[in-house]
Amino acid sequence: MHGYEANLELERREIRDWAGISRPQVYYSLEKLARAGLIRASQTDEPAAGPERSTFQTTSKGSTALADALEQEEWARQRDRPAFLTWMALSWQARPGIFQQQLERRRTFLQTELHREKETLRSILEEVGHAHHEAVWMVSLMIEQFRVELRWLGTLKRELPLRATARHRS
Repeated sequence: MHGYEANLELERREIRDWAGISRPQVYYSLEKLARAGLIRASQTDEPAAGPERSTFQTTSKGSTALADALEQEEWARQRDRPAFLTWMALSWQARPGIFQQQLERRRTFLQTELHREKETLRSILEEVGHAHHEAVWMVSLMIEQFRVELRWLGTLKRELPLRATARHRS
């Protein structure tokens, strides 16, 4: 496919929720991959609509490089660092009342995202026709993570009156 089609497909699949890829990055990446010999322009019956509409396909070198990259151990050993946890670590310095306000904002955000991911999962299941697919597993994990965090926020809300500063400060 060409860059325009790739961007449409990324939007359709809501990939930008999973990977921080902008439209310009797609075009830059296609150029970089082509220079490295990992993809190449392919012949197509469609009339070219300019250089940005070049159609690309993966080369054997590109397929090998991807397979090699997917074998790297770091994929399984990285730990996420959610921004909300960074906020929580610094929250003791916030003005009075902000902690509870931010917890409510986070809860509202998570509920919205949970609803959106459930709709995405329905769409994926309709497209792939079964529940044993990478996209189904990925979205199912996100749904579970949102549910767990929502339960955790409920616990924080109940424990908020007990919140106190550290007893043993250094």
